[in-house]
Amino acid sequence: MKTNQVISILYFFTLLSCRPEPGNEEVSLLFVPEDLEVSLWASSPLFHNPTNMDVDARGRVWLTEAVNYRDFRNADGHLVRKAGDRVVILEDQDGDGKADTSQVFVQDEDLRSPLGIAVVGNQVVVSCSPNVIVYTDTDGDDLPDSKEVLLTGFGGKDHDHGLHAGQLGPDGKWYFITGNAGPHRVADKAGWTLRSGSVYNEYTPYSTENLPAQVSDDGKVYTGGLVVRVNPDGTGMEVMAHNFRNAYEVFVDSYGNMWQSDNDDQTASCRTTWLMEGSNAGFFSKKGDRTWQADRRPGQTIAEAHWHQHDPGVLPSGDVYGAGSPTGMLRIEGDELGEEYRGLLLTADAGRNIIFGYHPRLEGSGYSLDTRQNFIASVDRDNEGYIWHQVEADTSKWFRPSDASLGTDGSLFVADWYDPIVGGHQMRDKEGQGKIYRITKRGRKYTRPTVDFNTVSGLLTALCSPAVHVRARAAQLLRQRGSAVISELESLLDHDNPFYRARAIWLLAEMGAPGLEKVRPLLRDENPEVALASLRAMAAAAPESLLDETGALSAETHPLLRREWALLLRNMDYQKTASLYTTLIEGFDGTDPWYRNALGIALDERADEVFVREWEDTDPLGWNPAQAALIWELHPEAAIPALIRRVQSDSLRPEERMRALETLAFIPHKEVVQTFLKLAEGKGILADQAGWWLQFRKYNEWQALLQDWEPPLDNLPTPQPELLVFLNQLKDSLGTAEKQREALNGLAESPDGRLQLALLAVKGDLADSLKR
Repeated sequence: MKTNQVISILYFFTLLSCRPEPGNEEVSLLFVPEDLEVSLWASSPLFHNPTNMDVDARGRVWLTEAVNYRDFRNADGHLVRKAGDRVVILEDQDGDGKADTSQVFVQDEDLRSPLGIAVVGNQVVVSCSPNVIVYTDTDGDDLPDSKEVLLTGFGGKDHDHGLHAGQLGPDGKWYFITGNAGPHRVADKAGWTLRSGSVYNEYTPYSTENLPAQVSDDGKVYTGGLVVRVNPDGTGMEVMAHNFRNAYEVFVDSYGNMWQSDNDDQTASCRTTWLMEGSNAGFFSKKGDRTWQADRRPGQTIAEAHWHQHDPGVLPSGDVYGAGSPTGMLRIEGDELGEEYRGLLLTADAGRNIIFGYHPRLEGSGYSLDTRQNFIASVDRDNEGYIWHQVEADTSKWFRPSDASLGTDGSLFVADWYDPIVGGHQMRDKEGQGKIYRITKRGRKYTRPTVDFNTVSGLLTALCSPAVHVRARAAQLLRQRGSAVISELESLLDHDNPFYRARAIWLLAEMGAPGLEKVRPLLRDENPEVALASLRAMAAAAPESLLDETGALSAETHPLLRREWALLLRNMDYQKTASLYTTLIEGFDGTDPWYRNALGIALDERADEVFVREWEDTDPLGWNPAQAALIWELHPEAAIPALIRRVQSDSLRPEERMRALETLAFIPHKEVVQTFLKLAEGKGILADQAGWWLQFRKYNEWQALLQDWEPPLDNLPTPQPELLVFLNQLKDSLGTAEKQREALNGLAESPDGRLQLALLAVKGDLADSLKR
């Protein structure tokens, strides 16, 4: 049994022992750790169908509602708002621990199922495909005085896989995340245009055909769902990570780490992942033109294939925890719930009726999420095998946590959509129910603080707020004061909470040379995450200073920092950074997947140049595991002769030869194809693998190189009975296009089925309309 399974089981025995006493039906639905307690803070009709929330400086909870969610599939008498969906403000005015007022901030026809909200000062930023909308309340009457579309062009209007919540990061920039319901064609305020697509197409009345392999203005191909970062004025948009299925929310912690949870493709492969800047999260093929089913190789588990974990250039998947419907993300950075919860990463899963908790653990240059626990739940056991359409009679499973946010007093708010089902792009509840729970430390008295944005001392206190956009607003105002507040910010550098130290570091780095001087020594801080924040902050505020700080880079530097150096240096002149990358390459231990991927991200466009510099003069039969792994990650054309020599060498172990063969399989080059054709004529495992790759690549990356080659038909397996059903359905000339597409997808889900598709294509029996 795996460690995280043991932890989950033990944790739930603890939860069972502390279930609240009967008497309050709503509260008794939730299990919490024994040192915490839960209360029902608000429920319908104060609001309806909550999708996302934020907390303002007055401790009020702001919600986006999705009453009009997918009404083209819910035309059965459910609640509808013809004037558009709403943003609602909830407040506990008398301090009794329950909301007693509800006010509509805005109702807008442009709001159809909004999935994100952020409240920063007098600005309310709402995410609702196709737009990021900024409402500004100039006079403080809790009604918008102006409306601006900051960004537009995101796909997925009224769709779960569209634009989700934005967060103002510690660098003062917005981070937005969107699912794969493209196409996403978004121009920032300076005219730079993002284009992202894939083969994912799911009908709605608003959908536009989604297409893969779209090229953005930086010349790169971004795939599926993604995270973008943009300046507060809407300029400077850049892609931080891409190739998600439907990551619902990104949380950026005070170190600058991005965390997300991504939904699966009905295969029990949901995941929670730490994201590296520039990473490919691995749902589709690289250009988004193939699904994971089409790319699944013999012997791969579903989870491995689902996130392309055996392809170069792909980020490690994180914790793949099974079936579910992941939603909100949050990291607790203070001690208001107890010191043991500092740093706890929360990910809500509406399908599992649960909020998972993780304590991310440094592992090499990345983070391990092997400490998953069931933190808050409505069920007394882990609902791992949930079936979303069979729970109408079991109200304990109607808890659908859509988001989690911390209040200004440190209490935890949980938004509950409260519906019999999740999934299927619909809802069963016709009344638009919803609940907000409040979780607090048992026995602790919580007092809502008065936030003072007018004095430096008040701003420093607000910078330490547990509420993410209260501290973000404090950071904005401290930036405006400039170098005059350096000494006050410096006082936080000795705080025992490293998250608070990191927040001060980001601001100090932006305050010119005097501020940078305070940050520079922290590049060598004994806490590697504080050093990481310092490196990121300096790179963001003064990127030209990086080359002056390379003394902090050495083989002895913590791998977390070396990994970040690799990413931060990638946009600089390689002639100036080549020797630094040599140091970074020498620091790779051959096993750290994040370090390897970071070097791949950094050096991908220079792969041939790097190979010539680092390895061309090295005997390929003498490569150590680290060299072989990096060359696999980069798979440069310049390495073809060396890789062929390794494949053909009897002196190498079989697994080393297979690794070289796999590396070649990711290089579309005539010499590689000829090598595979020759190998396939022989016998043994190398011949078998070469034959498989030829059959697979004939209809994707090697199609132009294999036009005159047909797979040997005598080696094809006899179709299994279930495949024969799909084959007959595909060949039925009277069948509908929908039935043929269904059969195509069924065949594509298994290696044998894909071989049968290849045979049909060779014979010319596969319609052109089905080949894409």
